[in-house]
Amino acid sequence: MMDYAKIASQVIELSGGKGNIRSVAHCATRLRLQLRNNDLRNEEAISDVEGVKGVFLTQSQFQIIFGAGLVNLICDEVQKQLGTVQESREEEPEEKGNAVQRFIKMLSDIFVPIIPAIVAGGLLMGLNNLLTSPLIGGQSLIELYPQWQGLASAINTFANAPFTFLPVLIGFSATKKFGGNPFLGAAMGMIMVHPDLLNAYQIGVAQAPVWNIFGFEIAAIGYQGTVLPVLAVAWILATIEKRLHKVTPTWLDNLTTPLLSILITSFMTFIFVGPILRQAGNLLAAGITWTYNTLGPVGGALFGFVYAPITMTGMHHSFIAIETQLLANSAQTGGSFIFSTASMNNVAQGAAVLAVLLMTKNEKIKSICSASGISALLGITEPAMFGVTLKLKYPFYAAMTGSAVGSAYLAGTRTLAQALGAAGLPGFISMKPDHYLNFAIGLALSMAVSFGLTIVFWKKFGLERQDGIGKQAVRETGKKRGTEDTADAVEAESEAVVAAAVEVEGAAVAAGTVKAEGTTIAERAVDPESPAGPERTLAQFYSPMNGRILPVSQSADEMFASRALGDGIAVDPADGLVCAPCDGTVTMIFPTGHAMGIASDSGFEVLIHAGIDTVKLNGEGFEVFVEQGKHVKKGDRLLRMDLDFIRSQGLNPQTMMIFTEGAALGVEVFPAESGGVDHRAVEVRRK
Repeated sequence: MMDYAKIASQVIELSGGKGNIRSVAHCATRLRLQLRNNDLRNEEAISDVEGVKGVFLTQSQFQIIFGAGLVNLICDEVQKQLGTVQESREEEPEEKGNAVQRFIKMLSDIFVPIIPAIVAGGLLMGLNNLLTSPLIGGQSLIELYPQWQGLASAINTFANAPFTFLPVLIGFSATKKFGGNPFLGAAMGMIMVHPDLLNAYQIGVAQAPVWNIFGFEIAAIGYQGTVLPVLAVAWILATIEKRLHKVTPTWLDNLTTPLLSILITSFMTFIFVGPILRQAGNLLAAGITWTYNTLGPVGGALFGFVYAPITMTGMHHSFIAIETQLLANSAQTGGSFIFSTASMNNVAQGAAVLAVLLMTKNEKIKSICSASGISALLGITEPAMFGVTLKLKYPFYAAMTGSAVGSAYLAGTRTLAQALGAAGLPGFISMKPDHYLNFAIGLALSMAVSFGLTIVFWKKFGLERQDGIGKQAVRETGKKRGTEDTADAVEAESEAVVAAAVEVEGAAVAAGTVKAEGTTIAERAVDPESPAGPERTLAQFYSPMNGRILPVSQSADEMFASRALGDGIAVDPADGLVCAPCDGTVTMIFPTGHAMGIASDSGFEVLIHAGIDTVKLNGEGFEVFVEQGKHVKKGDRLLRMDLDFIRSQGLNPQTMMIFTEGAALGVEVFPAESGGVDHRAVEVRRK
């Protein structure tokens, strides 16, 4: 059995200690940490902690994937060990990213906490469908067994409650996010669904009562099941409350601020904010549904194909608002195609991972696949995507294609969900019983296409040796490998040191294979009898900058000098241009532009940290030339820092290149044939 206290303790320590953790939260699968200094985290070590399925940094938030269920327990234990973390307003991190990213993050922060309530209501609605739908000879279970009528009626009430009182949930969560009193937000939600108002579902059926105030009539209509009006009302409430706090005397604040906040916001809600945004929400849901229905299978295929990349960015959280509106207005919309598409995407990711499980010979990859594959089939895809398919790329493409095929079929048959739930194999309970067959066919198509394509890609592109799996296997097995496997590994490793010439600001930098003790780097990587002995050279990199190169142990930054983040080099730069030290993919760009992570094609993670304590500059003095996810070639420009500006701020521009695998790697610097340019080569060896 897992020791949650021990895991929490390790997470805290490897995230830089208690003093480095600003706040802790979690979503369905991930522990989300706001760190004061992200450079103090040790991702490699955290990845090896029991239960961790993956780690990544998104914007300013460090996320650790534990999976559904486990993350709740770990988060509780982490918060228990940290105690109550109180932050002043001045210490709150500034929101990073463009307007769209900030909007998506806002929606995510509002809706993620209330998802359990919506899911519970959705699953109960699915259970009610099973009891009331004509499944057996044209009759429902309650018709065959009338004694179950009371059970069905009770479950129907339980299922409708989260949607009927949705404004209360959103009001609480949104007002908290906008910096207001969440209980006032909940009170506004209650006002919007008060029983004295005409129920929103009866608009057009019953005559709405009105309030006649000094001759001005206001329609008293409720907002059951709405989303956009509540979001706007929560923002207005929080804004009014915060401004009143600033101008109201202390002795009056607790009395008048809540009163005026609720009174002003309520009138604004029923006079113009609510009616306008209610109509906007209805038009939005109707427009999306019309587009989906009009394009048919083509629209379904497009949405299914891009759903996985959307999930990677976190934008899928913004769908919750739309999906909730679709479900709340299912009498007109027919239901939600978003849930159906999400189910196709999730099982496609799971099938791709199971295909990798079948094909790979690497035991560590097998263990990751077995857990993450089943998790994806059940509705949680983050471990599968970040742990397997994205790393291997082609299984990710196969899963996108499988999702597109399944979604196209569902769109063609107009298979829509009637409730939220677990998007995947358990998604049946969220569908109408007469849609079960089409939903099952869609799942089968998604899984079959994804599984089959992954196997085809595996064989065609040699995935066993392209993304570090084959290299890891060589390192693990040594002499146990046969001649054929060794030849394959030599070929794979040779890709990292193939002869080439690259241009760096007009200066040619040779990137050829370097001879050492009569053998090439590639040969030494797989030859257990190599003169290099136990320290085998695995790959070759170049200094990212012109300048004086030092072992990282001589860095002016104590944290880097301690090698806590791994071995590497420090460069006292002669100019401000930072170039790619290898061929690889940019996996992380710190929001301030001063740090960047690269996954080399030879299988190593490299951190480039430009300057010491330059995070304090908030991006000033840095110009970034690449985007996260871009593949770069050795010598490509990554970023430029203004050395004069950095020094004028009293900071040291010394730049570090760190191999984050830690103590398992050793680094040796030696002169390269560089035409006099001080881009010396760096050998990476496993101890």
